[in-house]
Formats: sequence, C-alpha cells, structure tokens
Amino acid sequence: MPPQVVRGIVGHSDIQVTMTIYAHASLDEKRRALTQLDDRLA
Repeated sequence: MPPQVVRGIVGHSDIQVTMTIYAHASLDEKRRALTQLDDRLA
C-alpha cells in the first residue's frame, strides 16, 4: 500500500512519521495492523 494512503488512514500530518513507524514493520505486522484498523472502521 502506498505510504501516502497509510498516512491518510492513520492521520499523520508528515509522511516521514508514517515512514519511520511503518517502513520497518514486517509484512505480517502490516497485515495485522490493517486487519485491526478494518475491524475498528467497520
């Protein structure tokens, strides 16, 4: 998923914050985070 989309979802005003937090997460961690986000938005 493009970092700009993640930034918009989580509400960071600076893309660097998003990249610092999410760029180092593993693919499985990202999937779990997006599943949790989906559950909360549903």
